[in-house]
Amino acid sequence: MQNLDPVDKKILALLQKDGRMSLADVSANVGLSPSPCLRRIRILEKAGVIARTVAVLDQNVVGLPVSVFVSVKLERQREEALEQFSKAVARWPEVLECYLMTGSRDYLLRVVAADLAAYERFLKEKLTRIDAVASIESSFALKQVKYTNVLPLP
Repeated sequence: MQNLDPVDKKILALLQKDGRMSLADVSANVGLSPSPCLRRIRILEKAGVIARTVAVLDQNVVGLPVSVFVSVKLERQREEALEQFSKAVARWPEVLECYLMTGSRDYLLRVVAADLAAYERFLKEKLTRIDAVASIESSFALKQVKYTNVLPLP
């Protein structure tokens, strides 16, 4: 949906920052009455611009303070190996993000864990058991400098 007008962009900016904002507050902030504002929100949802509404949890508060960025290289980039890896990773709740990459590594994952022992278990019991994996490099985040899920709308 490329034809977002300024009102749509304002609605999206507000909802990205606070998905629980009331319709009355959204409509007041964008200068519409509630009915046309709700209509626009429903159109944005139907078009897939708004994919879902979620609660963003603080990983430290829920007991998952360790963030690990894991680079994975496969033995070969055959379609079957890529598919096998993707299906396995999709099942693992510890993996919050997974990207197929260009460059020297095939995948980049963001993994969360309660502690180093939990990450070691994840590594030994899950990641290293995929046949196609040739090498794994783990980098531990020392501090989160910035985290956002708010997209900068053009």
